[in-house]
Amino acid sequence: MKVSDHVLQRLREWDVEYVFAYAGDGINGLLAAWGRADNKPEFIQARHEEMAAFEAVGYAKFSGKVGVCAATSGPGAIHLLNGLYDAKLDHVPVVAIVGQTNRSAMGGSYQQEVDLLSLYKDVASDFCEMVTVSEQLPNVLDRAMRTAKAKRTVTAVIIPADVQELDYTPPTHDFKMVPSSLGMAAYAPVPADDEIERAAEVLNSGEKVAILVGQGARGAREQVKEIADVLGAGVAKALLGKDVLPDTLPYVTGSIGLLGTRPSYDLMQECDTLLVIGSSFPYTQFLPALDQARAVQIDIEPSLVGLRYPFEVNLVGDAGETLKRLLPRLERKKHGKWRQNVEKGTARWWEVMQRRAAVDADPINPEYVVHALDSLLPEDVILAADSGSAANWYARHLRMRGSMRGSLSGTLATMGPGVPYAIGAKFAHPHRPAIALVGDGAMQMNGLAELITAAKYWQQWANPQLIVAVLNNQDLNQVTWEMRAMSGAPQFLPSQALPDVPYADFARSIGLEGIRVEEPDAVEGAWQQALAADRPFVIDFRADPAVPPIPPHASLDQIEAAASAIVKGDSDRSGMIKQGIKAKMQEMLPGHRHREDRPGAKD
Repeated sequence: MKVSDHVLQRLREWDVEYVFAYAGDGINGLLAAWGRADNKPEFIQARHEEMAAFEAVGYAKFSGKVGVCAATSGPGAIHLLNGLYDAKLDHVPVVAIVGQTNRSAMGGSYQQEVDLLSLYKDVASDFCEMVTVSEQLPNVLDRAMRTAKAKRTVTAVIIPADVQELDYTPPTHDFKMVPSSLGMAAYAPVPADDEIERAAEVLNSGEKVAILVGQGARGAREQVKEIADVLGAGVAKALLGKDVLPDTLPYVTGSIGLLGTRPSYDLMQECDTLLVIGSSFPYTQFLPALDQARAVQIDIEPSLVGLRYPFEVNLVGDAGETLKRLLPRLERKKHGKWRQNVEKGTARWWEVMQRRAAVDADPINPEYVVHALDSLLPEDVILAADSGSAANWYARHLRMRGSMRGSLSGTLATMGPGVPYAIGAKFAHPHRPAIALVGDGAMQMNGLAELITAAKYWQQWANPQLIVAVLNNQDLNQVTWEMRAMSGAPQFLPSQALPDVPYADFARSIGLEGIRVEEPDAVEGAWQQALAADRPFVIDFRADPAVPPIPPHASLDQIEAAASAIVKGDSDRSGMIKQGIKAKMQEMLPGHRHREDRPGAKD
């Protein structure tokens, strides 16, 4: 047995089913071992190492398991980094296995020689090791897997090419040998009783309680629902926690922040007590004023408590287990005016979303594209959104329910993970449908090539449904609007304008299905056609770039800056004025109106 054989054997013993990777001579030994191992764990060939890392992240996010990716030395290892940083910043367990030049060449400025220990020092700061003798295995791999899982982070194992080819010799019962073992038991830490008592006192004293949940609360859905009921609270969701609670619950106000909803903004502005569960939401300006609310935080990571807000009590522990101990100490509050106002504001917001989706645009309102999908979503769908304006519509128009899952690049907010996330999701749950919402910028950057990966593997998925919806507005739209709102700068066409690409035609050329949609009347039918397809499907929606992703509470400074962009000669001045006014008007119209949810409806 070679070292490379043992690497794959140890991964199998850790129940690793897939390794997302791209070949290169720095891992030739591993590739040969894959051939001897009958391709187990399965080598999933991405088009690019960054995509392999994103697919490992998507797999880990949606499976709850450790994602594993592999790459060759030098450029391959460098390409992994963006996807690995996405995992690190979103607290996702991923192990990277990378090649290195032969030990005899190290320090000799050899071809593709990069100081990988230094390069990976930050992204894999919790565990990054280079294997130089076979006896280091299996300990190094075991620690990489265990650390990634325990700390929800990135770890890296660097294996020089010549080490991969060594005969495997296990560690012995001798001095300076480090034997190892498999497995890691589940654990759920909880705070001390006196800390829970302090938290209960704070929460019991409040009259207008707001709860903010993030992805750390995902395993505590029932406890979060119960505590919201006991406290008569409204619940807002950080974007990575969008799937923690169903949006069909009347007190769930939706996403918070720049991409969030008005009722979530109002919830934070008007509460007197705040409970944050499993979130390190960074935008302090969307939380209560610093002297407004008494606050309690629950997080499993000690280094992340006390951030963002002057919390009175910081509870370090598993969300579900901590809430189970906290609930008996809480006093039930009457669901009075506070809770009623939260529910009324939330109901009105969904009416506003319906009206904004129904505003006509040229050629199609992107809000309508996503809003039309909402009622068609399968109850077990997995959603991936890319960074950009597509994330706004994902955050605001899609209502989570049933066993739906969804995610995006939350903290790194990198472009390009939408399609590879969805591919990773299909390997995590091959029986479930997956949908990626991406802008044309992200599609041109990464998505088009990764359709080839979908074409390569879709026939082994039990359910072939993988839909890629491209919001094709020929503009790097999110940055365009940020330039207008934050800098008062008009659209700079040399940086922002994108070529029109026939995305659906490309999909069909590689054996997938696809359609271009240029009229609003065809939107719903296109979604239905894609959902009924027997293979991955690309929908190219020709979207209007002038539809503004208005924050839930646009500031006077932002309005003045956008006006300044118009004065300075924005290339789309007439469109942005018209669409901005129409979009904002939907929030000002009287609520509780009954109207037909269709494109082009007039107000």
